[in-house]
Amino acid sequence: MDPVELLLHPVRLRIVHALSGGRTVTTAELCARLPDVSQATVYRHVGTLADAGILEVAGEQRVRGFVERSYRLRRERAAISAEKAASATVDDHRRVFATAMAVLLAEFGSYLDGPDADPAADLVGYRQHAIWLTEDERAKLIAGLRDAILPVLGNEPAEGRTPHLLSPILFPTASAPE
Repeated sequence: MDPVELLLHPVRLRIVHALSGGRTVTTAELCARLPDVSQATVYRHVGTLADAGILEVAGEQRVRGFVERSYRLRRERAAISAEKAASATVDDHRRVFATAMAVLLAEFGSYLDGPDADPAADLVGYRQHAIWLTEDERAKLIAGLRDAILPVLGNEPAEGRTPHLLSPILFPTASAPE
């Protein structure tokens, strides 16, 4: 299956998010991380991602007579190439955006339903700003965002670090009548 089609499923995309940052996670841990998704669904989608080579088995251990596997993400397999993105149709973009928003809503709902949810203390933000930009200003803004995000993108789990979902979205809106 095409990587775009694989990642265009909200549960599979949430699994990819859960495994980002070099984490190794068991399917049982994924089920705990996605409490709104049935166990059977998580197992099925982990299998699909593993069969496609997006996840790889990082280890196995016997637990109560069953083999429990831990998985890690193969980031290079979970990426959409620049050529593929450039060849996407308007309808492709609509589907990708809808999936991204569904995942964002599900992840935020899961966070809010958690026992430790404290949006104020966690500095949760979801502001939208309407900004006017020239092509050059837009390019500089995107470069500045990349410069801010890239240094932390490869961070791995460590003492004191908690995972966060960052979803920058930028698109032109309809211009105001002149």
